[in-house]
Amino acid sequence: MSGDFQAPKGVSEYFPPRSGIFEKVVRKLEQVSLAANYHLIELPIFEDTELFTRGVGESTDVVSKEMYTFEDRGGRSLTLRPEGTAGVIRSIIEHGLDRGQLPVKLYYRGPFFRAERPQAGRYRQFYQFGIEAVGLDDPFLDAEVIAIAYRGFSSLGLKNFELQITSLGDDESRSKHRVEFLKFLANLDLDGETLDRVKKNPLRIFDDKRAEIQAKIKEAPVLLDFLTPDSAMKFEALKRALTELGIPFVVNSRMVRGLDYYTGTAFEFVHRDLGAQASIGGGGRYDGLMKTLGGQDLSGIGFGLGIDRIILALESEGLVNSSNENAKSDDGYLDLFIIPIGDGAKLRAISLIEMVRKTGFVADMGFGDRSLKGAMKAADKLNARHVLVLGDAELQSGQGRLKRMADGNEVSITLDSLVASLKNAI
Repeated sequence: MSGDFQAPKGVSEYFPPRSGIFEKVVRKLEQVSLAANYHLIELPIFEDTELFTRGVGESTDVVSKEMYTFEDRGGRSLTLRPEGTAGVIRSIIEHGLDRGQLPVKLYYRGPFFRAERPQAGRYRQFYQFGIEAVGLDDPFLDAEVIAIAYRGFSSLGLKNFELQITSLGDDESRSKHRVEFLKFLANLDLDGETLDRVKKNPLRIFDDKRAEIQAKIKEAPVLLDFLTPDSAMKFEALKRALTELGIPFVVNSRMVRGLDYYTGTAFEFVHRDLGAQASIGGGGRYDGLMKTLGGQDLSGIGFGLGIDRIILALESEGLVNSSNENAKSDDGYLDLFIIPIGDGAKLRAISLIEMVRKTGFVADMGFGDRSLKGAMKAADKLNARHVLVLGDAELQSGQGRLKRMADGNEVSITLDSLVASLKNAI
């Protein structure tokens, strides 16, 4: 039975047990980021619209077609954030984080917004986890950023994904390529909309998914063939570093990132089971973005990982099960579930639960007037590791039996030693 309201179309919404998977993904990605000395930054949900038009690029679909933009009561144009990097750079400039130790290493997580046609893995409100390392241009820093994403995916158990890398070169590389690329495109019969995109950013045509367009540009010159010696040297250093780290990769010379600020290193993680929405994350270096937004001329590199698509990838590999509404949480658990029988037992149970929680255990109890059988089923669904039944006999004797749910083994304990008994059991 549904109520009068539903979530807006195209919103990815998480509730138990699937929210447990969401939390697990974020936590794993946070762990690998913290281990590499990245620090949390919480960004505004909306920013001045110009931050994105100037920073992301007016030629991108994100800016030209997909932003949620509105005017506030003061007549200012604001936009719900469609991506994270521009906001991070704005914050670094505004708060002078680039005046200290470099690189500035930050991570963020949260909802982002794009007015897209909803489909599996593509939402209007979606969730990302991202990191940014700002202030130094070093291919070994590029390798670290890629490694954090790779280790994050691996720590979740994902296997059916591929890392694709390329270099978008420096200004000189792109200028040389642009001349030859435009000569090539001039000989193609392209529709008006495609020609408009080419005028703004010729590389955008590589991102066109239409088979007829891909056939036409099959022999197009690629940027990797026009890299300056410096850009080529950095790309080779990146490949050596990834090899040293034991991270497999393939070079994709036709890769184009969806945002205009990317330069140099670019990368994408593609999952083999997700069909059209195969990318589970990607990023690259963005020389010039900070200067464009009014700050120092410092380089940076980062990534954005799609939490929604990571969850779909986990499900596709059978690593989690959230399709059954009665399924247990894959990561949630209880150290202890107390089943009280009678009001006196409830009174003692709430004090025991509080004592157990204060010592760091996860604990809950049966509320309402469920039967013992019903309460045991609840404990099983909640992934309770141990169960303690409290009735009149236990209250009178001050003793009980702590049941291990995995194998049904029971041990006698005193209620006053419950915490110590849990420690021994766990």
